[in-house]
Amino acid sequence: MKTARRVSATLLATVALAACSDSSDEQANAVPYQWISSQYARVPVGHVDGKDRPGSVADEISGHTSARDRGRDGDTVFLRYREDIVSIAPYKRGSRIEVVDYRTGYQRWYGKLPSKWPHPDSNEFRGGGPGAGK
Repeated sequence: MKTARRVSATLLATVALAACSDSSDEQANAVPYQWISSQYARVPVGHVDGKDRPGSVADEISGHTSARDRGRDGDTVFLRYREDIVSIAPYKRGSRIEVVDYRTGYQRWYGKLPSKWPHPDSNEFRGGGPGAGK
């Protein structure tokens, strides 16, 4: 009887850990939008950090949730996430942060993004949710 309880407890613990883990591709590498909203002031187009420059803000964001990749065009920093691009650009004495879906961001900033970032219609792009791009 004790062995059956141990097995049951072990199975329940394994299921609970699996349910709590973030290993599924559903949530893996999602942009930390809620965290960004809680850390930076909201403006009509995105969010603003009134004092930190783009490189520092990019470090903060990627430090919270690692980006798949990072690119730079002058003073603007781009962070690539599973389905989104985060642009951090100079704004007054600080930075403006914009989060846009990958396709829109790719089209908007095409010439400024790293050339290794895949076109959203290519087989290399693996964003777009379950089963997309695979």
